[in-house]
Amino acid sequence: MVLSDRDLKKAIKSKKIVIKPVPDFSTQLGACSIDFRLGYSFRVFEHSRHAYVDPFKKEVREEITKEFRVKDGQPFIIQPGDFVLGATVEYVEVPDDLTGRLEGRSSIGRLGVVVHSTAAHIECGFRGHITLELANMGKMPVALYPGMRICSVSFEQLSTPAEIPYYKKKSAKYVGQKGPDESKIHEER
Repeated sequence: MVLSDRDLKKAIKSKKIVIKPVPDFSTQLGACSIDFRLGYSFRVFEHSRHAYVDPFKKEVREEITKEFRVKDGQPFIIQPGDFVLGATVEYVEVPDDLTGRLEGRSSIGRLGVVVHSTAAHIECGFRGHITLELANMGKMPVALYPGMRICSVSFEQLSTPAEIPYYKKKSAKYVGQKGPDESKIHEER
């Protein structure tokens, strides 16, 4: 069951779902989702310096991306064909009996920008800022402004609380992330 706007307001006000800063319901609340805003930090791939990505070589992997921070009021320009990591302004804590679903906003998609390639599921027990997998699928550069509503998150009720929510998993690599963390797939080896 997807939570409605009424249920979302109750869950946020009671702190069942923790979102910091607390969303402005007049602009961020939809009928069954909450809009999250684009943060100031981006992780850009240094594709001109490296021939390929080897996900299991940590030392190389950390060098292939560079964190870039946008100043207040300035845009981040995403070029056609580019793929960058971003993060939401909002920090979220998903309870053990809910799961989240990240979706792009139609108005952003109509510019050619997608906000996730695979990571649309927000596991129960997730705690942190959501990393966005931003790609410009269009033919023109697009200006993205920190603070703009970039995606929406809906929440669904689980049949029972998870036995091992994300924050309790030994393999949880992104608990408490504050910005667009690079891939940590090398930890699986």
